Amino acid sequence: MSLQKSATVVASIVAAILVLIKLVVGIMSGSAAVLASAIDSILDIAVSTFNYFALSKAEKAPSEKFNYGLGKIEALAAVIEGTIITMSGLFIFYKGLMNVIEHKRIEHLDSSILVMVISIILTGALVAYLNYVYKKTKNMVIKSDALHYKTDLFTNAAVLASLVIIHFTGWHWIDGIFGMAIAIYIIKEAYELIKEGVLMLLDVALEEEMVEKIKKIITSQPEVTNYHYLKTRRSGDTNFVDVHVVFTPDISLMEAHKVSDKIEDEIKKLDKESKWHITIHLDPYDDSPHSQEEH
Repeated sequence: MSLQKSATVVASIVAAILVLIKLVVGIMSGSAAVLASAIDSILDIAVSTFNYFALSKAEKAPSEKFNYGLGKIEALAAVIEGTIITMSGLFIFYKGLMNVIEHKRIEHLDSSILVMVISIILTGALVAYLNYVYKKTKNMVIKSDALHYKTDLFTNAAVLASLVIIHFTGWHWIDGIFGMAIAIYIIKEAYELIKEGVLMLLDVALEEEMVEKIKKIITSQPEVTNYHYLKTRRSGDTNFVDVHVVFTPDISLMEAHKVSDKIEDEIKKLDKESKWHITIHLDPYDDSPHSQEEH
């Protein structure tokens, strides 16, 4: 089992433990924040399970039908997960608002506080582990999972803070206020996750800084007179680069091929953690539309 798939299994187990303890205490206490956190953990299980199967598909080698593999399943999973997080945030906001309107009292505060402390410890350890896996694999599904549980970490901390305030002040309406604040934060984070997934599905170019470095590598070769049709994108853990490189007409195919190999090697050094799929078209003259217009 790959490291990233193992991470989704660990995440599912931790989420299951948190669901059990949060549901019991949330129902007993009547806290909207604790109960919403429990429901969020139920969604975590569903999302982590979905991510496991998404990774199983994404890791498959390219086939005759899918020549470039199924790396974009990771982006699709990120969009779906972001949507689920958004729905969770909207529910939390609603529950918090109802608690404020109905002046609902929170019971079993001590038990609720203990549960949230345990939740913070478990979730914090899980976030650290998922971030470690992401740094090793550069996998977008793991990144989205880490973000998801990071929002849970802040959620748990906010819920704990509200319960402590209620314990010392008796201001039970604080539970609803914190619940709504958490919801707004969750929805904001989900938007960023959905945005990143959609951009990958739409084949957005690599970061501008990365593209500029690629351009410098191409133009730094003395045998290269020009280049055009430079296109970049990312799918899963693979960076794609396509470019037409112009050489002088008298250069041999062997020499031009050696230069293109050198360009590929230098580009791959820009991000050693990612896979690269680089296609360089060798041109004996500049056949770009701009060049033809000039002549």
